Amino acid sequence: MEDLTREGIDELLREEIVGRIGCHAGGETYVVPVIYAYDGEAFYAYSIEGKKIRMMRENPSVGFEVDRYEGPGRWRSVIAQGEYEELEGADAERARTLLAEKFTGVARGPRAAPEGSAPVAFRIRISEISGRRRGG
Repeated sequence: MEDLTREGIDELLREEIVGRIGCHAGGETYVVPVIYAYDGEAFYAYSIEGKKIRMMRENPSVGFEVDRYEGPGRWRSVIAQGEYEELEGADAERARTLLAEKFTGVARGPRAAPEGSAPVAFRIRISEISGRRRGG
């Protein structure tokens, strides 16, 4: 097993689509997958209000994990610690643009949220980050 360089960390985070947020509030730990965009300093995502948003509002200190299985005995993984921050206005628009560009190559507006739910744009500002790999 070896540590990833910062370049290796950034490469993995830019290429992958799904990350996992670990949050803790009210004595409960919750880990949930999210589709994200990464700009080298923070992870950006959109969600509807629900358990993870409520927990991150209560305790904004979160973990974020991304991994890739590359075959038997071969994998890469990145773990980050950071702070949850809700976005509005131009910052929320930037999150939408980053996500749209990642998935379509063209910036598009947000999709409508399910009826009765409010969309929440957020970022996780990275305070610590490390990565490891095994094999190949």
